Amino acid sequence: MSPFDIRKIKLCREEIWHERGPRRDTPLLVGTALAVIGNPYAGRYEQDLLGFQQDLRALGAELSARLVAELGGADRIEAYGKGVIVGEDGELEHGAVWHEAGGWAMREMLGNPKAIVPAAKTIGGPGTRLMVPLGHIHAAYVRSHFNTAEMTVWDGPRRDEIAFGLVMATGGRVHARIGGLKAEDISIHDGQR
Repeated sequence: MSPFDIRKIKLCREEIWHERGPRRDTPLLVGTALAVIGNPYAGRYEQDLLGFQQDLRALGAELSARLVAELGGADRIEAYGKGVIVGEDGELEHGAVWHEAGGWAMREMLGNPKAIVPAAKTIGGPGTRLMVPLGHIHAAYVRSHFNTAEMTVWDGPRRDEIAFGLVMATGGRVHARIGGLKAEDISIHDGQR
């Protein structure tokens, strides 16, 4: 049994065929998986959040697995990111635990890529929209994969909840053409280039 109360899980997939340019042969898939859970520290200060962070690894693994399956398998994923919306009775630090728990889970699911997992977090109530940044999983300097995915849930998070989310995509922007390092030219494999 989970050490925290999961109220709901939401899985969303977008198919993007074009942005007024040439239509792609196959769509770019962008997926978001999020879970709304009870905040065990709502309304109070807790000095030690490391146990909560550790417990959230299982949630990160579950959301990662669902998202990878929804997008067609780990070998198709080229971009990722993570986001958190903390309900009003919480604090931003309650969401910061997701940096390790959510990021670790995605990296493990995707074969341990080295690029930083972009992130966004905020305090908000039901219906808060969070634009989560995406970046290439192997090299942070691949400009074509700088993108965003929306994370929202119409009835959460409530004051005493947190919405933890992961985002993945099967490629970069559909009509990327601003130069920079191309995915096929990654050579250093240091997480940057």
